[in-house]
Amino acid sequence: MKSFEFLTHGEPVALKEWAVTVKALTEGKQIMVLRKGGIAEETRDFQLVSPVFYLLPAYEHQKPELLKEVYQGEIKQIMEEWNPEAEEIEIRAFAEVAEDIEIRDQESLDRLREYHIWTDAFAEERLKWKRAKPLHLLLLRVRALEQPVRIPNRPAYTGCKSWVRLEDGMPELAAQEVLSDSVFNDQIKNIKRLLTVKTNN
Repeated sequence: MKSFEFLTHGEPVALKEWAVTVKALTEGKQIMVLRKGGIAEETRDFQLVSPVFYLLPAYEHQKPELLKEVYQGEIKQIMEEWNPEAEEIEIRAFAEVAEDIEIRDQESLDRLREYHIWTDAFAEERLKWKRAKPLHLLLLRVRALEQPVRIPNRPAYTGCKSWVRLEDGMPELAAQEVLSDSVFNDQIKNIKRLLTVKTNN
């Protein structure tokens, strides 16, 4: 697979995202992430540094009240299993960007509520932060590794940033799409259709 070969050569890249969101992506419960960049972002806003990347779970700042009620219990379980002093991090999946769409208005964001695990309030908060910058809606083709990989937890991976380079590399392992082509393509089509809906005044 061409995309997987790209990940295993040189110094592979990972996108840091809430562990609960990585779980939802890996289980096929959603195909999107919403990004404006981390507080420690060198570029001061979000930039897509690679079209293919691993998903690196982050545990700080996760709050149950920022998720829809049906998903709130998952954060509790994830945090109970998390060891902040752990010397290794587990990676279970990688993703390829199918679409990078800029969102600038609340109305467009509201139309997507059934396609993600977050509350309306949290989605709105992401849009309003750094108001002059657009919110990046990344639609991802996620593939789960058949065997999770544990890598050393390096100091460079900490902090509020979007991207990290995996200093120890990654082995080439088999991976499987979490959604079938038909289901994935239908979700892409439906999301893009919702974003083109015009309000009748």
